[in-house]
Amino acid sequence: MTSLPRPAIELSADEARRIALRAQGFLGAPDRRAGVRGVLRHLGAVQLDTISVLARSHELIPYARLGAVGRDTVEAAYWTARTPAGPGAFEYWSHAACILPIEEWPHFAFRRRAYRSRPQWHHDLPDGAYGQVIKQLRAEGPLTATELGGAKNKGEWWDWSESKIAVERALMYGEVVCTERRSWKRVYDLAERAIPEALLHDDLSDVECLRRLVRLAGESLGVGTRADIADYHRLKGEQFDLVVADSGLVPVTVQGWDKPAWADPKALETTPRGRHRTTLLSPFDSLVWERARTERIFGFTHRLEAYVPKPKRIHGYFAMPLLAGGRLLGRVDPAREGSTLVAKQVSLDTPKAVEPMAQALLEAASWVGCDSVRVERVNRPDLAADLVRALG
Repeated sequence: MTSLPRPAIELSADEARRIALRAQGFLGAPDRRAGVRGVLRHLGAVQLDTISVLARSHELIPYARLGAVGRDTVEAAYWTARTPAGPGAFEYWSHAACILPIEEWPHFAFRRRAYRSRPQWHHDLPDGAYGQVIKQLRAEGPLTATELGGAKNKGEWWDWSESKIAVERALMYGEVVCTERRSWKRVYDLAERAIPEALLHDDLSDVECLRRLVRLAGESLGVGTRADIADYHRLKGEQFDLVVADSGLVPVTVQGWDKPAWADPKALETTPRGRHRTTLLSPFDSLVWERARTERIFGFTHRLEAYVPKPKRIHGYFAMPLLAGGRLLGRVDPAREGSTLVAKQVSLDTPKAVEPMAQALLEAASWVGCDSVRVERVNRPDLAADLVRALG
């Protein structure tokens, strides 16, 4: 690493926390006129995941910031095929599989080039299979992998078919775009049809792409360490080092942080003030998706336990952190039974979490069409009756 400039700005831990909350859309009045598209552009990336409990994670992200947004409205705002006003987003590999603002297509040219330089990509592909998929999409229009010839082959259950391997490779290369999800299946189309002509290019150098993504990540986080900012779009540390000096982010020190940090200069212009949102968060929300950052900023240790054997789970399969008053005060593992939202496991860190947990559960229940909430277990039995009373 090159030597770092000495930071001239010092932030308290509380200032850094409030800057992060405002940058992520949880402090101050949300821009409701911009809607879901505004949330996407503000965050720069919305992670996708297969798990669906209350709703899928990409639906929970705008809900957490805007409140009870219609789920059809969320889908229409994301996918190019469902946006009457024009393409609003595309799906690509960022922090993970993410929905990204359509205007950022040129800035992922560095990643498309990197994928093209590794043509095998863990799967062998027979001659002609790739070209056949492109030919079929050109002739028939947007298609799922099943419509292209089947997503699976006849071997083990995890084996992809030739057409699925080919179309996923074309997606990584940028010749094909995922234009929407249909019953959670990717719908593929040719980039030349789906991406606006002015954006459909790989003209930017790797350095230009990286500089833009580092700046965007810094703006979306408000303030962060090298690891925080690089991880936002899954950049390497050395890629961050290459461009941070010219990214527009400013070096800062944060009380209690043992590593250098950088901040969005606009975030430093005014003191973060306004109304705090009370809500349940997806574990894949960009406010909390990086465990070390969540612990550093909120003193809150959170781990997704969906892939932990059931007997070893502490907080539950899809425990959703509770954000209230700018703090993370607990979590709940939800489920649905008919018109009842079931709080299978409620973990409260303090008695002050009872009222906001009840508020968040009732709002979430209403959003997903449930008319009641049932609590099964509470980590603190002394607070169980208060929680049930607050829900009543």
